[in-house]
Amino acid sequence: MILTGSLVNGAAIVVGAAVGLLAKNLLTEKLKKAIMAALALFTIGLAIPGLMDSSNALVPILSMVLGTVLGEWIDLDRRITALGDRLQSGLKRDQSQSSLAEGFVAGSVLFAVGAMAILGGMKSGLSGDHSLLFAKSVIDGIGALVFAATLGIGVAFSGVTVLVAEGSVAILASLIAPYLGQAVINEISFVGSLLMIGLGLNLLGVTKLKILNMVPAVLLPILLCLFL
Repeated sequence: MILTGSLVNGAAIVVGAAVGLLAKNLLTEKLKKAIMAALALFTIGLAIPGLMDSSNALVPILSMVLGTVLGEWIDLDRRITALGDRLQSGLKRDQSQSSLAEGFVAGSVLFAVGAMAILGGMKSGLSGDHSLLFAKSVIDGIGALVFAATLGIGVAFSGVTVLVAEGSVAILASLIAPYLGQAVINEISFVGSLLMIGLGLNLLGVTKLKILNMVPAVLLPILLCLFL
C-alpha cells in the first residue's frame, strides 16, 4: 500500500511521544547523542545501495548542481526555518495558547517538513519502497520521545501532520510514476541517496549542509533524462 510508510512514520511519532511522557528522565544526554549517532550511520548505510542505480553520470551531476542553485535561489531552508520560528514565537507571545499547541507545532516542523520526509514519500510513491520512511520512523520516534519529555502530549499529534504531508507526496509520486521510465526512477533514487548521506553526516555533526536547498535536485532527472 502506498501509504504504508507514512502510516508507520506517524504511528512511530505517537508511540515515541507516549514513551517520552512516561519516561522523562531515564535517558541521559550522553546516551541520546550516542543513539542518534548510531541512527545517522544507519541512514548513511541505507543510502549506499541507491548509489548503484545511476547509469548516466551526467544526470545526477547536473541534477545536483542545478537543483542546488535553484534551491539556494529560493532558499527553502531559510524560509521553512523562519516559518517554524514565527509559529513558535507567536505561541510564546500568546499566553492563551496551551503547551499542547506548542508541542504540536514543534513536532510538525521537525518531523513533517524536511528533506527526508519528501524523499521518503517520493520513494514510496514511485517504487512502493518504504525503507526510507521506515528508517525515518525510528529516528522520528526517538526524536518524539525527547521532545515530548519537554513539550508534552502535543508532540504526539504531529504524527497526523506527518501522515498527511508524506502521504500527499507519496500519492502524487504514484500518479506520475506510470509516465516515468525505470531509468528516470533510478536517477531519482541516486540523487535521493546522495541527499540521505548528507542528512546522515548532518546528524553526526560532521557537516551542516542545507539539505532542503538541495531537494529540487530530486525532480530534475525527470527533465534531464529527456535530453541526456
